[in-house]
Amino acid sequence: MWRMIKFLILLVILAAIALIAYAYVGPIFFVSDFAAPQEQVVVPVILGTE
Repeated sequence: MWRMIKFLILLVILAAIALIAYAYVGPIFFVSDFAAPQEQVVVPVILGTE
């Protein structure tokens, strides 16, 4: 049982390292996944006049 718990802890640690590595290295290799959508938004604003 202890072996399985150690394996799961190791798996969680490796997954966390992989996620952090993807966050840092991802924008270099997967630019389109990290790019913000570029779209012009025009919304009329009505200001209250007092």
